[in-house]
Amino acid sequence: PADLEQTSPGVTLTDTLIATRNLPQLVEALNPESRPVELLPPSTIRLDRQKICAIGRLQSRRDVHSLYLQQNRIEKIENLGCFPNLRFLSLAGNRIGRVENLQPLRHLRALDLSHNRIQTLDAAELPRSLRLLDLTGNECTQQHGYRERVLAALPQLLQLDAQPGPGGAGEEEEDGGSASSQEEDDELLSEPSRPFTAGKDFFADLQRDLVGNARQRRREALEEHRTRLEELEELRERQALLRAAAPA
Repeated sequence: PADLEQTSPGVTLTDTLIATRNLPQLVEALNPESRPVELLPPSTIRLDRQKICAIGRLQSRRDVHSLYLQQNRIEKIENLGCFPNLRFLSLAGNRIGRVENLQPLRHLRALDLSHNRIQTLDAAELPRSLRLLDLTGNECTQQHGYRERVLAALPQLLQLDAQPGPGGAGEEEEDGGSASSQEEDDELLSEPSRPFTAGKDFFADLQRDLVGNARQRRREALEEHRTRLEELEELRERQALLRAAAPA
């Protein structure tokens, strides 16, 4: 198939890769033949250090909130519009040359692009919904007026390159501010953040701080997967018994 993944250099991020390398291990352990079964999509996709060099066209995944693609070989930001509700995106430690194609991510709160190859930055390409942004390790951060341009384009930014930003001045988002959005911002600042860099797994730490019940939700999802698989297995057994009992 065209989207078949290989472990050699030159891997493309596709739906096949997400399905084969991001399904909970518990589900595979419970039923090694369960891949054809339609499972609930996870809210977090982790595909760091997978030798990914390009992001292919993906099916829409509206319930994915966090995407970890750090420490790959990605050269271009593209095809991320299939994650319309994405909150956290890590592209740290790749080979990205410019910031682009992020405007469809209207709910993006945290973006890690540290340690890439971005020489010049067009701040207009950054989603105005951003609250945390890290571009450390890129040449663009050394340009005159870099910080001022970014903060002017993102007046609600809470943190830029591990340094405090304006923190918002009550401006509502273009798609409609809300109390829940304000609560998310308050949670971001509820405890001192660790450095927002590729050197530390920032998104894992941030999610642990902001969403204390994430693991519980994950366990519940896995339990639902297991229940669904057990129901399917029972159904297969019943069908087998009915076939065996049917007259020849």
